[in-house]
Amino acid sequence: MTEIMGRLEISPGLLARRHLVCHAEAMELVQAEIAPNGRIHLLIPGAAEAWRRMKAAAREVEIDIHILSAFRSVARQAEVIALRLERGLSLEDVLQVLAPPGYSEHHTGRAVDISTEGVNVLQAEFETTAAFAWLCENADSFGFTLSYPYGNAAGYRYEPWHWCFRAVQAISQPQT
Repeated sequence: MTEIMGRLEISPGLLARRHLVCHAEAMELVQAEIAPNGRIHLLIPGAAEAWRRMKAAAREVEIDIHILSAFRSVARQAEVIALRLERGLSLEDVLQVLAPPGYSEHHTGRAVDISTEGVNVLQAEFETTAAFAWLCENADSFGFTLSYPYGNAAGYRYEPWHWCFRAVQAISQPQT
């Protein structure tokens, strides 16, 4: 990890100032969803089951939600950051929207970037959709929470599309 951070010129001081949490890479992943383009989105088993239940519940009230991104390896995170740096973006700007390798919730296999029809992907305008409103009212009952609201402690830009499965007990509780 130190070698990757050095190559990207991410200092330990930056990590400390941002109070970022290191996340272990998921070991057991299962298919949560297949995108129309054939891309397979992977999550840990509990998160995948909770995702499928949440998506089905949303569909019952005519809300369309789908995964844009799920599990991302530490190596892939480093590649994505390196590509943006190669395009001339500053490290500071890149780290406003991407976690350093090892610090992304996507590494855990519990995070999903969500979208819906008719909206530009990975944009704050997602918060104006019926899908976002539904998630705000219902996602916690499936164990998902919004990770990066306005003013989040990690210093990331607001990401209304980024939700993380946190409550393992949410999928095992009997429905009443």
